[in-house]
Amino acid sequence: MPVTILTWLGIGWIGFLLLPWYGLEDGITRTPLRYYLGDEAGPGLIQAALHAKWWLWPVAAALALPLLALRPNSDHRRAGTILIVVGTAGLAWISLQGFALTHRGWGWSILAEMFGPTTQRQFGMGWGAASVATSLLFLLTTGLARRGAMRGDAFVTGAIGIVVATVALFVFWPVIEVLFEAALTNDGRYGLMPLANRLTTQTIWGLGCFQGQRSCGVFWNSVLLATIVGITTTLLGLAFALLAQRTAFPAKPLLKLVAVLPVITPPFVIGLAIILLFGRNGAVTLFLESAFGIPPTRWIYGLPGLVLVQTLAFAPIAFMVLLGVVQGVSPSMEEAAQTLRASRWRVFTTVTLPLIRPGLANSFLIGFVESLADFGNPLVLAGNFNVLSTQIFFAIVGAQSDPGRAAALSMVLLAVCLAAFFLQNVWLGKRAYTTVSGKGDGGMHAPLPRGARWFIYGTAVPWMAFTLIVYAMIVVGGFVENFGRDNSFTLKHYVVTFGIEWGQHGIVWAGRAWNSLFTTLQLSALAAPLTAAIGLLTAYLLARQTFAGKQAFEFTTMLSFAIPGTVIGVSYIVAFNVPPLELTGTGIILVICFVFRNMPVAIRAGVATLSQIDKSLDECSLMLRHGSFATLRRVVLPLLRPAIVAALVYSFVRAITSVSAVVFLVSAEYNLATAYIVNRVEVSDYGVAIAYSSALVVIMAVGVGLIQLVVGERRLGRRGGASSILREASA
Repeated sequence: MPVTILTWLGIGWIGFLLLPWYGLEDGITRTPLRYYLGDEAGPGLIQAALHAKWWLWPVAAALALPLLALRPNSDHRRAGTILIVVGTAGLAWISLQGFALTHRGWGWSILAEMFGPTTQRQFGMGWGAASVATSLLFLLTTGLARRGAMRGDAFVTGAIGIVVATVALFVFWPVIEVLFEAALTNDGRYGLMPLANRLTTQTIWGLGCFQGQRSCGVFWNSVLLATIVGITTTLLGLAFALLAQRTAFPAKPLLKLVAVLPVITPPFVIGLAIILLFGRNGAVTLFLESAFGIPPTRWIYGLPGLVLVQTLAFAPIAFMVLLGVVQGVSPSMEEAAQTLRASRWRVFTTVTLPLIRPGLANSFLIGFVESLADFGNPLVLAGNFNVLSTQIFFAIVGAQSDPGRAAALSMVLLAVCLAAFFLQNVWLGKRAYTTVSGKGDGGMHAPLPRGARWFIYGTAVPWMAFTLIVYAMIVVGGFVENFGRDNSFTLKHYVVTFGIEWGQHGIVWAGRAWNSLFTTLQLSALAAPLTAAIGLLTAYLLARQTFAGKQAFEFTTMLSFAIPGTVIGVSYIVAFNVPPLELTGTGIILVICFVFRNMPVAIRAGVATLSQIDKSLDECSLMLRHGSFATLRRVVLPLLRPAIVAALVYSFVRAITSVSAVVFLVSAEYNLATAYIVNRVEVSDYGVAIAYSSALVVIMAVGVGLIQLVVGERRLGRRGGASSILREASA
């Protein structure tokens, strides 16, 4: 424990003595050394000693006092109390001084009234402040461990501390900032009447669809759409998972590729391909008119089209979550039921399905929330079927910008997410779903019932064919002059986008999209492992640890997933455009947005997989005097490989394909591929947009393959893995 304290103290002092206390616009490596003595780039010690920033001296005191906990023969619990007090007080002081003084002077009007105007100013915190704050946080958690929290396990208390702190900083705080707008009046004051008026409008709760009008309120439309999509994505994901794990389907590599294709597709592209197929001038529509005389209609715009597109887009997420859950079902339990002369259908309905209930619940929740948060597809296909996400988008960027209305709609959306989260917990109850234990498992999976097999084949195979047709339209669209009008073959879209020339000094990346592509790949490659690490660590804490406020903490981690991406982007601008954290215009804010926007999927996949792994495996490792970190690394992580793959794949491709959450955060230096594609769509340059999207699909497919190759598959030591499939084939 003293070594741990010294390590974190060392990190804190390095940050205070050597690193710039305030953020640097050009970064540490590109700032001249002489500026480190100035009042903008100097370390905390320089700021306090040379530039009269006296409020930084208490930070130095906070880093010095923990040395009292290292005195020889000091009481263990008393040392823990010192660390707790110092860590809490230091973090509180850093936060207080950061908000109290900004680049314009006092941050709060009450301070100006008390002390008068000030010439002092303070910019957003930099690497020095971040290092000190991190040091104080871990000193605090170390002190809690010394006081007996989490049975004295410093790793667990530290993990809880860092997850809670980052979620509070990058999820809770920005969301609270933007939600306060719902109670804001026109004169800048807060009141309950504006909030009540915005929350009780007919556009939210109206039932006009039952009175002959075109549509109901956005609440009912959103809940109806999300419920249907949650059910369809879960059923399709289960069908694909069973087809991949429990049948003799010969084209399983193609199945897995087709299953994840929609995940690695940039926004708007699937909706555009559906319009090219089923729109008034779509290929299928024109064929039906010429062959059968069926007149063209606009049926694809509205609820049917949204269900089709969102199911196509989100079913692969359910597949990735359910694949590991289906794989983890113990064959010995199914074999025991067969020994008791249960029929195949009874084994499937009373043993197999109940054991994968956590996966079903999590996949439905993900599909439900994804549908609520999606605004790209409704923007293209909703027609007169208004939903919450599009109304929030138009309230922010429309001709009559109304952030207060957008915030009120966001509150309604959060309430729906909370209700879904609560119902999921009620449905799961307190039953045990453990199927992976430390004991050897010599059983073989029971063959699927004939009816279930026919349903799986009849659902998954046609959907595979439909997906291939949709992607054929996407591929073809990049090689024609103007799809539907001039279908002559051309390569100009790819040349304009990814042209390469040989110049005087070597290769010249002449294509317009290279800069955005390189930036996107760099940021996505950085965000993916961070997302998986934080998400799976959070899942481990939720599934394996008990601490106060765990339910509230679990829901808070879902906030960024439930809020539409547009609101997340706006909330980040509101929270991080001014001190104490000025991050807008940097690549860091994009990485943070990717991590905490996509983290909930890693959490749900990890929780679903951990619910099947017997806790006795952890306990055996701990009894052998391995710490929690060693247990997590050597025992739990190898069994979490399906969840790791799901987390890495989802976070990587979502970082590349994200648009709504980052459309307000991109800058000239950090422009992203999706922002470039949206700009091309806005000017009707569909050829370039589709060509760029097709290239991204190929890049992401290669990335997904590399992730699966590097992570690998978990091995559960079960015999006869193929025997049950052979038995099914001979049945």
